[in-house]
Amino acid sequence: MSIEIRKRVLVTGGAGFLGSHLCDRLVAAGNDVVCVDNFYTGAKENIVDLRDKPNFELIRHDITFPLYVEVDEIYNLACPASPVHYQHDPVQTTKTCVHGAINMLGLAKRTGARILQASTSEVYGDPEVHPQQESYWGRVNPIGIRSCYDEGKRCAETLFFDYHRQYGLDIKVARIFNTYGPRMHPDDGRVVSNFIVQALKGDPITIYGDGSQTRSFCFVDDLIDAFLKLMKTDREVTGPVNLGNSGEFTIAELAERVVELVGSSSEIVYQPLPQDDPLQRRPDLTLADQLLDWRPKVDLEEGLRPVIDYFRGVLNSG
Repeated sequence: MSIEIRKRVLVTGGAGFLGSHLCDRLVAAGNDVVCVDNFYTGAKENIVDLRDKPNFELIRHDITFPLYVEVDEIYNLACPASPVHYQHDPVQTTKTCVHGAINMLGLAKRTGARILQASTSEVYGDPEVHPQQESYWGRVNPIGIRSCYDEGKRCAETLFFDYHRQYGLDIKVARIFNTYGPRMHPDDGRVVSNFIVQALKGDPITIYGDGSQTRSFCFVDDLIDAFLKLMKTDREVTGPVNLGNSGEFTIAELAERVVELVGSSSEIVYQPLPQDDPLQRRPDLTLADQLLDWRPKVDLEEGLRPVIDYFRGVLNSG
């Protein structure tokens, strides 16, 4: 019988939406977890249940500055991921993507740690290839209002592969497609949280564009499963690997489904489409299936219910 080795694991952005769910799973598995967050978008409430665990440690730190700890694995999740947050301070967003990657790669180089980069489907930009495969290089505006995030994440991928080629670093790169779940920020401007909060308040549901643009939505538990599987793959498996859900919905369909599940009387209103907002987005998950034996299990309606309950609790407590 194989024995699971207790690892020292660093999670940057560990108090954020994805990071806190990842910390939950890593702590529950018995690892010593160091959660690093500067709380720009993360929240202490997300990790409140972990604070008294003997194998959990919290460090307030900005990864644009070096960090000196001893670890076996690093999950680099630190970066604001919603347009509202990353466009608020675009220079800092780029610094977090690029300087943060350099600092975490340097830490991995010094300690010999395996390191996973939480990249994004935004590296594909407004794609001309559908669904998006990892071999597609993307169609990204390098000087637009979303470029701090899009190009920042693309540069981070470049750094990961250059460190891998030049120094032999053990890297994993995950390209995350739209993910949703409890602990999303209610004001992050992302479509799932926007629609649910508006529906719960009875406010008009705001659709940007005509609602025909498409997205694919992955429930957070499925994504964390994929992270853990990717981190356990053989050294030669570097990625990038698309992680998301291949079910594709128009934004209008999502709005209608949220209104129905909430039981809301909110009307749907339309606003102009923001600059460089992609018109379609769906991952080709062939590689994730082959390399990780992973497929998302939670369908959209099943996943929306606990998110609606979460936001109902947030609004009632406010």
